[in-house]
Amino acid sequence: MNWAYSFSGFFVGMLVGITGVGGGSLMTPLLVFLFGFKPAVAVGTDLLFAAITKTSGVWVHHGKHGSVDWKIVGWLSVGSLPFALATLYVLKYLMSVGKETTGAITFTLGVALLLTAVALLVRSVLLARTAKLGLIDDEHSTPENTARFKHLQIPATILIGSVLGILVTLSSVGAGALGTVALLFLYPRMTTVKIVGTDLAHAIPLTAVAGLGHLSLGNVDLVLLGSLLIGSLPGIWKGSHLSAKIPEKVLRPILAIMLILIGLKFVLQ
Repeated sequence: MNWAYSFSGFFVGMLVGITGVGGGSLMTPLLVFLFGFKPAVAVGTDLLFAAITKTSGVWVHHGKHGSVDWKIVGWLSVGSLPFALATLYVLKYLMSVGKETTGAITFTLGVALLLTAVALLVRSVLLARTAKLGLIDDEHSTPENTARFKHLQIPATILIGSVLGILVTLSSVGAGALGTVALLFLYPRMTTVKIVGTDLAHAIPLTAVAGLGHLSLGNVDLVLLGSLLIGSLPGIWKGSHLSAKIPEKVLRPILAIMLILIGLKFVLQ
């Protein structure tokens, strides 16, 4: 057991609790830069970490609030899960023929972090616009009456799922902030609580499939995983209580700038 890893898990968990940003965008760079893990191991370990920690969040959203739209989860999964498996197959093939995959994973991680930073900045704009449209409460909202594109809504949702499947499998980033912003755009009249709950429910099978795939490729450090979990769970609890005291308008831009700098370092290295 490494308490430095547990403390890092606590720190990231607290930031997730405060900002709602996906842990992958924070945890994976931390594991690479601070602790020197290979990008593939950082990504694989973080994927299983995400699958476990997000499960409790879905229980809260679905069990207590009923704020998960399972039809949208299904459409996203139709796109994300096959593309996640295809991405894993490509990684396995490249490893079998002796090709180096670190470069591809590092570059994708950088791109995903840059997109997450943009998503953080765009999110507030989308929320302001959706408020003007008039939200439909969770009890009466459906994918049909909250949709932006009507007849093209299902293909658009599946397409978003496909992109997330590739990004998350290669970088462990995207299932949180990017997924939420995409759903806010596609379903502008759906409440934020239901958007977050739906995105969270989709993230579990995606991160589980991708994480188990990386486990089979030898890209998961189980000791690291256990240490991170010990720290992150109390961190998320603490962060959720601090979120009401720390202005989101101040924290989100700072976090976005930090992700841009880290993302550029990954892309340009």
